[in-house]
Amino acid sequence: MSRICKALEVSQSNLYERLKKTSSSRKRSVTIHDQKLLLLIRQIRDERPTYGYRRVTALLRKSLNQAINPKRVYRIVKEHSLLLQKHGKRPVRVHDGKIITLKSNLRWCSDHFSIQCWNGDQIHV
Repeated sequence: MSRICKALEVSQSNLYERLKKTSSSRKRSVTIHDQKLLLLIRQIRDERPTYGYRRVTALLRKSLNQAINPKRVYRIVKEHSLLLQKHGKRPVRVHDGKIITLKSNLRWCSDHFSIQCWNGDQIHV
């Protein structure tokens, strides 16, 4: 083991710690409190299906009258596939360089407050 550590230029204690962490995969046990919260979360989601985990957390805090960690609610909601779908991004509008006008030979100009269009000497606001 010492030769491997010298070749990798890593301390032996660091290597032993890494081996311990990978060999014993830690799985979180579901607590009774999480199960109670899940029941309450499902009740809230049945009444209000558009509420996300933040609003659900606020309602849980209000109904139980105690502090509840939003990260815990998020974890429970995520584990049981109760998360809302993410919003899609707005479509990107590409400007191809062509400007379409109602009539030909119109000139467009702009100051900071309004856009004015005029054809010859006539001003249209």
